[in-house]
Amino acid sequence: MVSFSIFSNDKELLQKFSKYSKVTGIVFILLGLGGIFYPQIMSLVTAVFYGWLLLFSSFMIAFHTWQTNKSDWLGWLKAVLLFVVGALMAVNPLPGVAALGILLAMYFFMDAFASVALAFRVKPQNNWWLILLNGILSLALGGYLLAGWPFSSLYLVGLFIGLSLFFDGVILLSMGKTANNIEKEL
Repeated sequence: MVSFSIFSNDKELLQKFSKYSKVTGIVFILLGLGGIFYPQIMSLVTAVFYGWLLLFSSFMIAFHTWQTNKSDWLGWLKAVLLFVVGALMAVNPLPGVAALGILLAMYFFMDAFASVALAFRVKPQNNWWLILLNGILSLALGGYLLAGWPFSSLYLVGLFIGLSLFFDGVILLSMGKTANNIEKEL
């Protein structure tokens, strides 16, 4: 849980935090619901967005290489690779969605391994089984994503991103309400 003690005496900061947390939370909830109800669109939008990020990165690497060492062929190679991959993802996002699906599956498998290892390390502690459950769920999600890959990526990437945005929004709303309650107590 986030501690508000670092600015609990600053009424203006609490007001701003409360206001912007609520606004951002509502935006995240709406984006999350969009991803939940239209996961294919969210998957494609995510791949296109990521493609544009790679394109922007390629220009920044090229600029950096130009300014610092024009003969650095590895810097130019990196810029060209980022440009090609970014352009491909921005123009044709379906292979990018499949790639994001594999990366997401790998993340879930690594999370499952880490969670199970942590659960058995803290086993005598209270609620250690929640960490184990998280590991088992991550393993199941990774397996489900991988079992239907690449076709499952089209809806699962968007669904998982939508769920994440939705719950981030709920958390931001609750943090904004908590900050508002603290501010009223001052």
